[in-house]
Amino acid sequence: MALQNTPSARIAELHEKQRAFYATGATRPVAWRKDMLRRFDAGLRQWEKPLCDALWEDLHKSYEEAYMTEIGLVYGEIRDALRHVAKWARRRRKPTPPAVLPSASYLIREPLGCTLIVSPWNYPVQLLLNPLVGALAAGCTAILKPSPYVPAVSATLEQMVADTFPEEAVALVQGNREVNAQLFDLRWDLVFFTGSPALGKAVMAAQAKYMTPLVLELGGKSPCIVDKDADLKTAARRIAWGKCLNAGQTCIAPDYLFLHEDIRDAFIEAFREQLRHLYPKGTQHSSHYVHIVRDAAFERLQGYLSEGVIVAGGRSDPQTRWIEPTLVTGLQPDAKLLREEIFGPIFPVLTFTDRREVTDYVNSHEKPLAFYYFGKGSDGWDILGKTTSGGACINDTIMHIANSKVPFGGVGNSGMGSYHSERSFLAFSHERAVIQSPARLDLPFRYMPYKLFPLIKKLL
Repeated sequence: MALQNTPSARIAELHEKQRAFYATGATRPVAWRKDMLRRFDAGLRQWEKPLCDALWEDLHKSYEEAYMTEIGLVYGEIRDALRHVAKWARRRRKPTPPAVLPSASYLIREPLGCTLIVSPWNYPVQLLLNPLVGALAAGCTAILKPSPYVPAVSATLEQMVADTFPEEAVALVQGNREVNAQLFDLRWDLVFFTGSPALGKAVMAAQAKYMTPLVLELGGKSPCIVDKDADLKTAARRIAWGKCLNAGQTCIAPDYLFLHEDIRDAFIEAFREQLRHLYPKGTQHSSHYVHIVRDAAFERLQGYLSEGVIVAGGRSDPQTRWIEPTLVTGLQPDAKLLREEIFGPIFPVLTFTDRREVTDYVNSHEKPLAFYYFGKGSDGWDILGKTTSGGACINDTIMHIANSKVPFGGVGNSGMGSYHSERSFLAFSHERAVIQSPARLDLPFRYMPYKLFPLIKKLL
């Protein structure tokens, strides 16, 4: 299935149409925002099955995994926004210092305006539609751009959006990097981009001429540390699950393993055992194991397997783009497995004897999107205090994304800005300070020639 690029003239038309609509002020009332969110919820329910069918077609993603990692998360964000948007959007009275009296101080949250949301292929429903919840809750318009690498999903999303929203509020365009380049050349009030750090830099460069605010959700190499006192059975199960989810094609997947030398062999055996529990009949023909998205990605992952010693897994099938969960040891420091974000079910394995080796290694590389530690809680907090990452889990993987009450986002090379729940609303909003002064009461102390300066100095 091949998607056609949306014509350039059509993209320009939608961009102008949304700018004109936003300028009318129609998106600002909370009633409009709630109406759009209710339409969103109804449209997603109507298109839930076609979207899940498309996820199976493009990625071999089961209904259960599709619902848990894509559809269900969007339902939760819509529900949360509908419940709280009136509170999030209301004007707030703020304290006023003596030097500003008798004025009153306020904070208003206003929509940024016309926005662009660009999503990747790995979670093509969640990563396109979750930001849209924030855009609509904040009172913005949005043009959506999904990935061409999942054509069935992107085509279904296009039909859903056209069926659910007026195009002056929300529209979807299709295409390759040429379309991306055209979109990034237009002026937006916010660009929300999820993808690789390399493409994130391209977005920043293109929008720099407009000084456009950006939310960049990128990726990187997220470490997973297993210390000598970790519960190996639990650690192996949660790490295997986190790596097998979407076949490792997850921006917050544990990317490489750092095993304490004392438990290295025991963990590898526990990992093999937990894979047998997760997939009693193996992963190759399991309906709960995602396949690699396209041939080029499969070939890239296959190339990694020759860089070291395979101690678990290693089998694959190019016809179905299936790659078995694999552990690789004996790597040279310059191996691609240790330099490139893997985005697949392959685990390079490193060892350590002192946690300082781990912190030195992590801190000598780009800041990761996620950080995972298995061992004593106190040691986990200690190592977190000596490193940085977008998010983290102690004795778990992935689960920090499941709680919308905490922010999700990167830092440095792994991204900027965060979202989920109220933070999604704030990502698409501008917090505007307002001072309201009485017209008749006009105290003289602030005016030249500053006769009351000694008093002013005490007040400031």
